[in-house]
Amino acid sequence: MADLTPFQTIGPYFAILPLAGEDFAATPDAKGRAIVIDGTVRDGAGAVVPDALIETWQADAAGRCDAYVAQFRGFARAMTDAAGRYEIRTIAPGSIGTGHAPHVLVSVLARGVLTRLVTRVYFPEETANATDPILAIVPETRRGSLIAGRESPDRYRFDIVLQGPGETVFFDV
Repeated sequence: MADLTPFQTIGPYFAILPLAGEDFAATPDAKGRAIVIDGTVRDGAGAVVPDALIETWQADAAGRCDAYVAQFRGFARAMTDAAGRYEIRTIAPGSIGTGHAPHVLVSVLARGVLTRLVTRVYFPEETANATDPILAIVPETRRGSLIAGRESPDRYRFDIVLQGPGETVFFDV
């Protein structure tokens, strides 16, 4: 019997995907507060990752995940540019249940990453962050990697570090 072959690195093939117009989860006329989430993806050495794919899923402003309408689809996808930056246009999500803080689910795919990385974006002004059951299982010293920085009333920065110092918390799903 032949030896098993090692896994091959993924990509960078994302640039060939038809992503035009997928960088929004909600149109400007969707119900809720329009926001932008942007950031930079960096590798373990601190270098930018210019060909990562960021996917987001979220609830609508009322906390419903099944509320798909033409103005709100709850899903967005964006590529990082040459500077490792991405941008997602959406609305501020509502809480999905008692004790759960509003958040956006994020998947990261990139070269050298053999399976998607899954994390969450929480918002700094949410008092429900203190009772969120997922944040509660993350060591307090690491929770900051899940909370976006507020740059203006409608813009949040969420940088993603794939490994090493300051690594973003990723979840096994």
